[in-house]
Amino acid sequence: MPPLVKIRSERDQMSAIERRIADFILENSHLLRDYSSQQLANALGISQSSVVKFAQKFGFKGYPDLKYSVGAAVARNGVAEDAAPVAPVAQDDFAQLSEQLRRSKAEADEETRLINPRESLEGIADRLDRAGKVYVCGLGEDALYAREFALKLSLLGMVTVHHADPVLMMAGMSAVQADDVLLVFSEHGTLPQLSQISRQFQDFRGRVVSVTRHTANPLRAHADATLLVSAHDARPHVEQVLYRAALQTLLDLVFVLLCHRSTGRREQFDLNLERMQHMIHS
Repeated sequence: MPPLVKIRSERDQMSAIERRIADFILENSHLLRDYSSQQLANALGISQSSVVKFAQKFGFKGYPDLKYSVGAAVARNGVAEDAAPVAPVAQDDFAQLSEQLRRSKAEADEETRLINPRESLEGIADRLDRAGKVYVCGLGEDALYAREFALKLSLLGMVTVHHADPVLMMAGMSAVQADDVLLVFSEHGTLPQLSQISRQFQDFRGRVVSVTRHTANPLRAHADATLLVSAHDARPHVEQVLYRAALQTLLDLVFVLLCHRSTGRREQFDLNLERMQHMIHS
């Protein structure tokens, strides 16, 4: 994994001091070659040992190894591709704004792909494919993606139970069986209602798959499997766009994996889609 991509994707898991080091490296990757570990520590007002420990945490022998790796990545890919997003552009510069957004979305997709290894995604697809019922729950904006994904699962012929109300979700919990799966959507994973639903679902021997940011959060910590999204930008309105785009790409991949696991699933999807089109155009 490229060093800057790895640092950026792990940023939400870092301590306050580690985030300061990470932000400096991401924003000044093209200048890092001019900084010794002591100079970097002085610039950030931290100890030199913090810089060395940061490098070692990411698998480097020390700071010089990290600096060399970052320098090589910048030389290979160019600053614009590996560095953090640049400052906002003028509103009338449409072409530059469009290109920046495209690159930022590509970076978010790449980071999200790297933190969701193949074996994890295939395991989740297998859980969903073998589930007796798939429960899907999300609140607020998360409910929009939960509802859309629940519809896609239904089109594959899977028994899907979608709730946007935690009370109704809790009320239907008595029907949960050991092979059932709960997909719970929560960007930050901190809503106590969803954590309570997840624990109750597991009490009925169901399996929970959380869909959250790549952060340390209660929902992710107690889930049986996780779908993780990494999307960062200094501008909140852009960061929200990046999160939704990366999440959609991740969900699309899980859906396509399900389609490729079974010819019967694909045939059921085609049949259900044809029925829907017939109703729409009749």
